[in-house]
Amino acid sequence: EQFMDAMTGVSMANFEASAEKFDFSPYWTMADIGGATGQLSCIVARRHPHLGCTSYDLPIVQPIAERRIAAAGLAGRVEARPIDFLTDEFPAADLITMGMILHDWNLEHKKMLIAKAYEALPVGGALVAIENIIDDDRRHNAFGLLMSLNMLVEFGDAFDFTGADFTAWCMEAGFRECEILPLTGPASAAIAYK
Repeated sequence: EQFMDAMTGVSMANFEASAEKFDFSPYWTMADIGGATGQLSCIVARRHPHLGCTSYDLPIVQPIAERRIAAAGLAGRVEARPIDFLTDEFPAADLITMGMILHDWNLEHKKMLIAKAYEALPVGGALVAIENIIDDDRRHNAFGLLMSLNMLVEFGDAFDFTGADFTAWCMEAGFRECEILPLTGPASAAIAYK
């Protein structure tokens, strides 16, 4: 819970920017995979009241998220549900989000998570991954490059990635189109449309 609180502070500005900059109007349901305290779901639900948002994380995290969602006054609009996203299939939703999730894993796991998102989305649905996307030339986003090194040191085979990397993995999974939406500082939303 202490770690999640630390990540809440780090993620706040980027989650708010994504809620403001991304067009949520075509979507009615959102599943935030690895949603921790439910922060992204709460921010999006508050800004886009038409959207039903559910935060998914490990069963041990669910009561923490439920407390945070209730404290935000959104208990009737945002749900917390259990998932082990490495072994469980993703729930069906119009929009699947992952905030700072993909960079925690090696290439095999990244591709597996993207493929699960593709399978859970309807045609016209989208995957939004909020990350410190490295520029394709790997020359300008020094923070993203250093974060990639940090992931490698911490986990042995995890890494951050470029927009071109994300696009290639998503196209391989079957997505039809991808884009990178800059957020705040070094972070962007990598978006794949089914």
